Amino acid sequence: MLNRIIVLSLLLPSILLGQNTIKGTFSPAEDYNVALLYKVTPTLSEYITNSEVKADGTFEFKLDSTATKGMYRVVYAVPQEDYNFDVIYNTEEDIELKFNAETGVEFLSSNENKLIASYTNSMSMITQSIGSYFRQKSNDTTALKTIFKTQKETQLNFEKAAKGMIALEFIKANKPYIPEKFKDVNTYINSLKTHYFDYVDFNNTTLQSSSFLEERMLNYVFGTKADGVDEVQNYKNNIDVFCKAMKDVSNEVKRILLIDLWEQMRDLNFESVANYISETYLLDIAISLNDQELVKGLMLLINTAIGETAPDFSIEIKENEKLVTKNLSDLEGNNNYILVFWSSSCSHCLDEIPQLQSFIKNKEKGLVQVVAIGLEDEPYRWKDLTYTYPEFIHVYGEGKWDNEIGNTYGVTATPTYFILNKEKQIISKPEDFEVLKSFFEVTE
Repeated sequence: MLNRIIVLSLLLPSILLGQNTIKGTFSPAEDYNVALLYKVTPTLSEYITNSEVKADGTFEFKLDSTATKGMYRVVYAVPQEDYNFDVIYNTEEDIELKFNAETGVEFLSSNENKLIASYTNSMSMITQSIGSYFRQKSNDTTALKTIFKTQKETQLNFEKAAKGMIALEFIKANKPYIPEKFKDVNTYINSLKTHYFDYVDFNNTTLQSSSFLEERMLNYVFGTKADGVDEVQNYKNNIDVFCKAMKDVSNEVKRILLIDLWEQMRDLNFESVANYISETYLLDIAISLNDQELVKGLMLLINTAIGETAPDFSIEIKENEKLVTKNLSDLEGNNNYILVFWSSSCSHCLDEIPQLQSFIKNKEKGLVQVVAIGLEDEPYRWKDLTYTYPEFIHVYGEGKWDNEIGNTYGVTATPTYFILNKEKQIISKPEDFEVLKSFFEVTE
């Protein structure tokens, strides 16, 4: 018995440590330092291991028998959600790849991953042939039917080749709309829109554990156009179609996808579309999941969107040599108000605030008033600097990043600007002083 135990103890480390590898080469090598590997599930990513990227760009992850089959994600920079790519790991084969940020991933070994790449390339070539046919405005209907026949056969052949593989889930989900007979270009395009999500199983855990559903969503929302519909309304219509397609999915999965879409719209300055996502879909989901942080974030953008009345706060100003407390909403006598969140310890602020002072000095009285909220850890340096800018109404933002006014306006960096009209409605949120200056130059 003792001998058997000794043998097992010798074998166990090699069994655990010697299963498979994911290795590759990043180029250009000098752009990369470390690679991280995660196992992805529908609602979270589990850290597995990391690898130093060597001077020649190579890296290697060693996977033992505890690594289960499924979707894995290689992260190569920060923010992690932007700099990553997915790989399929089936526990039966090593994976070798090359990666370049401009050209993407090329798999050198791994039947699963190479099959997906081959499928994508083949279907892309057929799509290009269809586009070329319609651009040529050809009357040869037989030629188009032949292309559709090739498309159908290619889809079936890849589904057969992927039988029993994880790759099959992606090939089936990516199946395109294929007409049985000739269709003119407008009818064909409308049919593509109508059937875009026909083969996507939003409850498939493999798809949920990859970037597939996110990419499918973004391609539809941003890539599908309707004649005679403005851009904002077109996005809203497309979002409705997408949300209808995934109506039977769990709220946890809906939350992940819609947050990504909401962030995309917010970052692209389509605030009305971001708020449409919130008010129509995402707020209800956040409430049902008791996600108070998400509710707070969604409401913050709703309350500080272009066209909304600026959130109120109290201000101490001098009137008749006395300090009196008023609210922002009580201020009168100017066509516009500039709210600037700044800090005495912020180098960008110390560069832009004097420019802002010079800019408003050249304005006629009653055109614009600056309300400067200093987000500070302590008041002394801020107080000294306020005397340099007597034209501003100054507000002390105690607590810096934990200040109530700053938090209400969602301020995460300084300087941050808001431009208000005389009714204290937010009419612009310039990203820096130059954009602020351009706003007034255009409107005057």
